[in-house]
Amino acid sequence: MSATVRTVAFSGIEVLPVEVQVAIGGGLPNFTIVGLPDKAVTESRERVRAALNAIGLGLPPKRITVNLAPADVQKEGSHFDLPIALGVLVAMGVVPMDEINGYVALGELGLDGSIAAVAGVLPAAIAANGEDCGLICPGSQGGEAAWAGGSGILAPRNLLELINHFKGAGVLNAPQPAPLPEAVSLPDLKDIKGQETAKRALEIAAAGGHSILMVGPPGAGKSILAQRLAGLLPPMTAQEALEVSMIHSVAGQLAGGAILRARPFRDPHHSASTAALVGGGSRAKPGEISLSHRGVLFLDELPEFNRQSLEALRQPLETGKVVVARANSHATYPARFQLVAAMNPCKCGYLGDAQLACSKAPRCAEDYQGRISGPMFDRIDIHIDVPPVDPLDMSAPPPKENSATVAIRVAKAREIQVRRYIENNTPHIASNAEADGELLETVAAPNADGRALLTQAAEKMRLSARGYHRILRVARTIADLDGAASVKRLHIAEALSYRRIMPGRGIN
Repeated sequence: MSATVRTVAFSGIEVLPVEVQVAIGGGLPNFTIVGLPDKAVTESRERVRAALNAIGLGLPPKRITVNLAPADVQKEGSHFDLPIALGVLVAMGVVPMDEINGYVALGELGLDGSIAAVAGVLPAAIAANGEDCGLICPGSQGGEAAWAGGSGILAPRNLLELINHFKGAGVLNAPQPAPLPEAVSLPDLKDIKGQETAKRALEIAAAGGHSILMVGPPGAGKSILAQRLAGLLPPMTAQEALEVSMIHSVAGQLAGGAILRARPFRDPHHSASTAALVGGGSRAKPGEISLSHRGVLFLDELPEFNRQSLEALRQPLETGKVVVARANSHATYPARFQLVAAMNPCKCGYLGDAQLACSKAPRCAEDYQGRISGPMFDRIDIHIDVPPVDPLDMSAPPPKENSATVAIRVAKAREIQVRRYIENNTPHIASNAEADGELLETVAAPNADGRALLTQAAEKMRLSARGYHRILRVARTIADLDGAASVKRLHIAEALSYRRIMPGRGIN
């Protein structure tokens, strides 16, 4: 007696087809799972045994062998419980094989026969729909799977419901897509008094998708400025929302089964490990940089992060993806995030204030800021100083311009960029921050006066080739905000003002 049930394994957000092959034959009673299973998959046999007992079905006193093919791919996770149980039921003759054909199954079994939620239902549903297959998933995640489209989705709450459906004793209705979450009220720029330069830099960062570093004393407003960036960004497109939701689904963080509509905003604590930031662990799960894909990653107190963790961000900042390689797994995750970093100028935080600064200034600033490597600083597009708020600004009435007003200008600049890159046959580029090489030289070529200023500044500031290109990117965004067709000297000058030379360094 044998049976085959389809399921999936995951490599990053890539879905790999897996066959669960079950054979029941003679020999001493035994239940064996082969095909590179991890600990969670090996333990499936006990959950399957208990679940079947809970619904009044016992395993036959025979040798049961389960093979997860292809056998050279690592199988991880508890979602193999349900396909293994279905394979055993088909091999026992409880469920007809014809009913299982054409379905991909995944789900974790409880000891009482219930089917619990698992990670990766959304990408599995998309893959199944692409192969014109149905999907069997936990009842609590039917709304998530329904977002992938397709008509053959079964979402039973327990194993007995599924058996009754296949035997005609009950009917499982197709789930409906989970309702979109309500829009969250975001912090508004009008709550911030003063800091006009920082607000302008934040608008430019939002318009071009640029990374930004804010340096200033405690209480200057760096954190509240960062928290308001999300309110300036345009809504995600349908494709972006699907990308982001797939990552969160694989991570098991897609709450309520609804796809995400708001851009992610992640703000990990500075004690976060390298694996927590870039992804990894024994199962190569996505990290904060992938969970903030198409959104904002806010790193407060930047020098307090582990040096190795920060250096690991350098490649994803350039490529928009991260490759997590482990001895038993290898996964690639999207990581096109917008980095917003904040830091004090020195350990005490009051560099430049004779009354508050410590006795070690300015040497303490060089030591403190030296925790961030030059290559890491070089990869950040915009550097700004955030000075203490002037008491006169604190007593002034709230500013008239709010986040909604700025967001309109940002959206217009983003529309210009989308059209530009479609016309240049690079529709995969969504913002100026992603442009590079010959394309950047073409779309951001400054006029004669602008190029002369940039060349002069590059020599004086000893800009690297990367720093030079980042000036062009920011200048192109400033020109887009102005509605200018070409990059002019004024745009280059403002972009240059956002390149900060760190204390004790000849280059930035």
